[in-house]
Amino acid sequence: MPAEVGDVAPDFKLPSPDGDVSLGDYKGNKIVVLSFHVFDFTAG
Repeated sequence: MPAEVGDVAPDFKLPSPDGDVSLGDYKGNKIVVLSFHVFDFTAG
């Protein structure tokens, strides 16, 4: 199911050099912007 503008993102974890980072780590403390760059690291 695609996300719609204004939908709440589910909590998830991503690896980082300093240990896993969770979206929930920032809930209520920071504004988080998710950006997807579909064509990064491609020749096209």
